[in-house]
Amino acid sequence: MSQTKRVFIPGCSLPSYNPDAVMNTLEFLQNKLPGTGGILKCCGKPTKALGQMDKFKERYGDFQSEIDKLGAEEIIVACQSCYLTMSANSPNQTVKSLWAIFPELGLPEGTKGKGKKSDITFAIHDSCSTRNRKDIHDGIRWIMNELGYKTEEPPHTRENTKCCGFGGMIVPANPDLAQRVMNKRTEEVESDYMVTYCAACRESMVKGGKKAVHILDLIFGDVYDSNTEFPGLPSSPITSWANRYKSKSNIKKVLK
Repeated sequence: MSQTKRVFIPGCSLPSYNPDAVMNTLEFLQNKLPGTGGILKCCGKPTKALGQMDKFKERYGDFQSEIDKLGAEEIIVACQSCYLTMSANSPNQTVKSLWAIFPELGLPEGTKGKGKKSDITFAIHDSCSTRNRKDIHDGIRWIMNELGYKTEEPPHTRENTKCCGFGGMIVPANPDLAQRVMNKRTEEVESDYMVTYCAACRESMVKGGKKAVHILDLIFGDVYDSNTEFPGLPSSPITSWANRYKSKSNIKKVLK
């Protein structure tokens, strides 16, 4: 416990989507930044989005206690909502985005230029919750450039990006409206392929008719081209929960 200088928190959507990416990222951070721990726990942001402030304070208090038990002075997050939530509610820790850290640490060995021969152009979808974080936008583009993939900037990008359709708990509250927002976002994108840095955004792009990946798929996975079978939608909520369980097991495995 006393050796934990910082803690990697992947959020909820990424572990539900790709447990291996969570494990690979934690291993990468431990290699580059010794003393990195990991926590898989919801920060409570959905309760805040629903206006349940008492419940949010209770959940975030439990979440903060886990961080404090480790004695971590720094939090590294992969989720944009987590980034904003923790930045506002964990004043004793420095909160950093994984996407701003990659340019400082470099990519994993053997990944530079891996996408140069791909015949795909990826349109970059920026998360709306961090639309004002230039360092995150720049970090994502640095990663794509280092990987060697060709990219496209949609008409609405960076600080002018559009919501993917998952924001504000709109999916459970008004699924028809959510689908219209998803379609509106993807209809303006020329490429058939999109890359996101949020698993919920990735799912939205797929629901909007695009072939989409999370950027960690490109970093730690095989090279993607027009012949690749792209990840689709989760088969059921049970699949998502099973992936979270696997992610939690993977984190425990890495931390042993």
